[in-house]
Amino acid sequence: MPIYEYLALDDAGRRIKGVIDAINAVGARQKLRESSIFPVELKETGGRHKDAVARSGNGGIFGKVRFSDTAIMTRQLATLLGAGLPLVPALAVLVSQTNHQQLKNTLARIKEEVNEGKSLTAGMSLFPQIFSPFYINMVKAGEASGTINLVLERLADFSENQQALGTKIRSALAYPLIMFFVGAMVIFFLVTFVVPNITKIFEEMHQTLPGITILLIAVSSFLKSFWWILLLLLFASFLTVRYAIVRTERGQYLWDRMKLKTPLVGSLNQKIAVARFSRTLGTLLQSGVPLLASLEIAANVVNNRLMADAVRQAAKGVEEGQSLSLPLSRSGLFPPMASEMIAVGEQSGNVEAMLSRIADAFEKETAAQIMTLTSLLEPLMILVMGFMVGFIVVSVLLPIFEMNQLVR
Repeated sequence: MPIYEYLALDDAGRRIKGVIDAINAVGARQKLRESSIFPVELKETGGRHKDAVARSGNGGIFGKVRFSDTAIMTRQLATLLGAGLPLVPALAVLVSQTNHQQLKNTLARIKEEVNEGKSLTAGMSLFPQIFSPFYINMVKAGEASGTINLVLERLADFSENQQALGTKIRSALAYPLIMFFVGAMVIFFLVTFVVPNITKIFEEMHQTLPGITILLIAVSSFLKSFWWILLLLLFASFLTVRYAIVRTERGQYLWDRMKLKTPLVGSLNQKIAVARFSRTLGTLLQSGVPLLASLEIAANVVNNRLMADAVRQAAKGVEEGQSLSLPLSRSGLFPPMASEMIAVGEQSGNVEAMLSRIADAFEKETAAQIMTLTSLLEPLMILVMGFMVGFIVVSVLLPIFEMNQLVR
């Protein structure tokens, strides 16, 4: 069904903008007039069928609705509903204020669904690529309990916390990664283009060269002649590993196990997964989602198959009448502090608050550990690059020193 962007006048003569879907332009104008809105301009902005929109969800790679866009929209909707505005007018305000065209079209479709008598959950369920199962279940619980504005506030807080954690991780790793790529390019340039011009002098003199210089010349000749083979091998290795991790179940389990068992990085990945699990489960329980459904959703967001299996096993234990903390502790994948705090929360009847405390604690530990690792990584990379540059310098200077000795 085509989507139209309109400029219209309301009953008070104020100019308003928005989008609406209809069979054709005549139908769009009729819909607007039935809502006491008088169109001045009408322009078609999209012609996809409703089902096609629902399947695509994000309108392609260039129009993708980002996590931050959804977080901002959730905060705005929560504020409008908290101010007492009904749902349909609140959605209409969002449609008029949203600059992201795909999100604007999505909100317009949701508004139409709600206007036709469907729930907000049903409207959002049409766009699974934008609204995750976690998001949908939260909204569903909010509608069932009549606290949709409070649930949206929690959703906005959750989204902003996850976004802040991701930003900390990316910003902490940005500088070491830039140093690595720049250093690698500099060393590649030295070995491939600078060293051959210098070592050519030694070869023309037919002088016996030290072993370290011979090694440098061999590496330099190989990179200069066969650098493209090295790139192809690296690319093929990357595709092979990626296929094994993405396409095969065994590869996925091996990759997730390695993420948890690798020294230094393993404990960091574990803390990130535990923080994400605790934050998700606590937010769902606070919003009134049942425990078993919350555990299934939380298992899907930890981003680690081993820990997800442990959460699902814990859900089976809860279904059989066990406590949540016991199977999590037995799995050996959750730190003792996390399982003990959950046990305390179960005994005191305040699991939701305890899960939020666990998430806060592990998010702080994650940020501190990232800072520590990056502070260690920077001097380590400098040492490695210094060693490689020193190797090149010594390999070049050693024959020169030997030539000086012969001259004397």
